[in-house]
Amino acid sequence: MAKNKPLVIVESPTKIKTIGKILGDNYKVTSSMGHLIDLPKSTLGVDVDGDFTPKLIVVRNKQKILTKLKKEAAGKKEIYVATDPDREGEAIGWNLMAQLGADKKYYRVTFQEITKEAVLKAFANPREFDEKKINAQIARRILDRIVGYQISPVLWKKVGSRLSAGRVQSVALRLIVDREREIKNFIPQEYWQIAADLQGRGRGDILTAQLEKIDGEKVDLKDRKQTESIIEQIKKEAFVVAKVGKREVKRNPLPPFITSTLQQEAFHKLNFNANRTMMIAQQLYEGIELGEETVGLITYMRTDSVNISQEALNKARGFIQKNYGVKYLPKTPNAYRSKKSAQEAHEAIRPSDLEHRPHEIEKYLSPEQFKLYELIWNRFVACQMMPAVFENVKIEIQAGHFQFGVSGSTLVFDGFLKVYPEKKEEDEKPILLSYQQNDKLNLVALKPTQHFTKPPPRYSDASLVKALEEDGIGRPSTYAAIIHTLVYRNYVVRDRGYFTATELGMKICDLLVEYFTKIMDIGFTARMEENLDLVEEGQLDYRRLLQEFYHPFKVDVDYAMNNIEKTEIFVDKNCPTCGAKLAIKWGRKGKFLSCSKFPECKHAEPLTTGVKCPQEGCVGELVERRSQRGKFYGCSKYPNCTFTANTLPADAKGLTP
Repeated sequence: MAKNKPLVIVESPTKIKTIGKILGDNYKVTSSMGHLIDLPKSTLGVDVDGDFTPKLIVVRNKQKILTKLKKEAAGKKEIYVATDPDREGEAIGWNLMAQLGADKKYYRVTFQEITKEAVLKAFANPREFDEKKINAQIARRILDRIVGYQISPVLWKKVGSRLSAGRVQSVALRLIVDREREIKNFIPQEYWQIAADLQGRGRGDILTAQLEKIDGEKVDLKDRKQTESIIEQIKKEAFVVAKVGKREVKRNPLPPFITSTLQQEAFHKLNFNANRTMMIAQQLYEGIELGEETVGLITYMRTDSVNISQEALNKARGFIQKNYGVKYLPKTPNAYRSKKSAQEAHEAIRPSDLEHRPHEIEKYLSPEQFKLYELIWNRFVACQMMPAVFENVKIEIQAGHFQFGVSGSTLVFDGFLKVYPEKKEEDEKPILLSYQQNDKLNLVALKPTQHFTKPPPRYSDASLVKALEEDGIGRPSTYAAIIHTLVYRNYVVRDRGYFTATELGMKICDLLVEYFTKIMDIGFTARMEENLDLVEEGQLDYRRLLQEFYHPFKVDVDYAMNNIEKTEIFVDKNCPTCGAKLAIKWGRKGKFLSCSKFPECKHAEPLTTGVKCPQEGCVGELVERRSQRGKFYGCSKYPNCTFTANTLPADAKGLTP
């Protein structure tokens, strides 16, 4: 009997338990452990001179998994492919069919949430594989392979071995490098502000107002001398309330999360980087043990659609009315619009069941899982609640030619903020509503303050993901991978949550901008994403897309290889093996010293700072190293010497070329 059970293939082993419990004994559930079939690592693996047919092979370390799958599929008449509901999941399942045999009936099942209702509905309504979606994934994979495998040799020739460049990652690197240079070249501009502490006659409270206009024009104070002159003029004037303006302002709830906004909000509110957020979200999606049942707590976490199913919408409205009251429920559901490229068949990220309230299931979750689940749960409930209502008050105060202003707001109705409070609410001060037009005020003090304009901030996980999304670079499934790759390659470092381009990253970026203008152009990369969407929609043949991309790209590659000259930077030190000069080389972990006779002589050593290790009895020198926490200095004799320091001595002199 077991032999005749249909086989269900999922991507992750975590899902086996969750889906297995839902399906019961009628099915055998197993996992592909991700990609089993892919392009070979040792060669390009793409017929660029023909029709761009990929030469797919079994991934080297996945052969045992495939053998196991073949055994489990032997004798099966029906196989259900339940890989993730995106392009990549579609392609993973499609590639498995050729390996498991043509003598079976294959069904494609997808679900946005791993709940009993959703999974059973998907299995009751299986579909055929979506070849257009598969073609889009094949095109993306081939594009990335061509760029990575043909640009990398250019980097090896100019910069150093083992370096690589990605199609989308390189544009993301450019954003960070350009921002770094913008910060470096920024020239602060001085400006001044003037605040007045005022007191109503017969009142004890102090009202602090800012100078806003002079003779009806916006204030622009450049220096101390100008500011002091204005202060002397203000002192001669009488202060009077010219206008008290009141208005009601509604603040609408935000849409439910999509991948990018979840990553942004998790960074701001939970201090999670993009990769950490996606890892935890994956755990919540694949299933958590809640006592005797295993439940997928959220819908699929790789999505750019704010769409909500009608069923989920109805349940949310019922939940809000029951638990918060009818005054928190809009007459009609709040509707949100996805961007043009979003896949409307997907849903936003939401709880699979609102009755799984965060605090009621907290004991089953890790602290990180609880925090992220609570964030998702709160955001979804809030998105279907009434707006918050504030009463805003603006007081304009006239002092001769000078106009001062003070404003504030009071929360009248909390609406969605009852569930999803915003941090800035804590900073809003209640305004003194008792002031009236023509009230005379006494000047208590004038307070000038000097300021300087600030450079734009470095990118964080949140702001980089936002920039990538706004510029149309990458897709929901790629944001975290883009950032991870840049950090892993040491092209950027994450310091206290913000990215700084390394010297290596800047060097790579400059070379790519010089020789590969299109690849590094944000608009070109965004248009390529749009073209991949057209492939998925069946409006563009993926081979045509690849042909139109490849031939101009190959011209750039050939030009770069023929015109780039390898430069060597020698240091005043000889190779201890052969006596030749040592040269500075670049590797994935940064700079190091290598024999200039390489590959004849393979001697290499760390590039030290030239500062002796202070550890007693050690003959090593300090080497700059990096960790997840940033830059530090360690001994070149590690692991024999484990000395580390955050900074070098002030009089340290490095090894110079």
